[in-house]
Amino acid sequence: MSAASASLNRRLIQELHKSRTEQNPALSYLEPLDDSDLHHWHAGLRGTPDSPYEGGVWDVDIVIPDNYPLAPPTITFKTKMCHPNVHIETGEICLDLLKAEWSAAYTISSTMTAIQTLLTSPEPDSPLNVDAAALLRSGDTVGYESLVRYYVWRYAQKHEM
Repeated sequence: MSAASASLNRRLIQELHKSRTEQNPALSYLEPLDDSDLHHWHAGLRGTPDSPYEGGVWDVDIVIPDNYPLAPPTITFKTKMCHPNVHIETGEICLDLLKAEWSAAYTISSTMTAIQTLLTSPEPDSPLNVDAAALLRSGDTVGYESLVRYYVWRYAQKHEM
């Protein structure tokens, strides 16, 4: 194992330990898919309280590159999500933090908190879901929130792990 690989594994083990000892209210779980592969995690992202997303839990896939934390993880929603900045089919997330604004100071857990914050702070001017963005840009927040609540009810209501 190279020194870089050993350093990455140490960092990921530290993040995993911290996520298990310091509960993140944004997450119902955060862990590697398989204990033998620290480069592929999954999480349960909770909907923000007092928002149309409240009560939902979305399964999220996290792929960690070899040059993490210098490069961001690739994070996608596996559960269908209605949000202007989330592609409705692929689950891809449009968030600057996952691209140009990434910093090695971020952890997987803090990144998931940023994604939860995005749920209630959409950016309809750079959409991956043009239908959801169009509702917001037209000022139809009632329609947008009704659509979000439907998606929560249909796809994201599940029991906590």
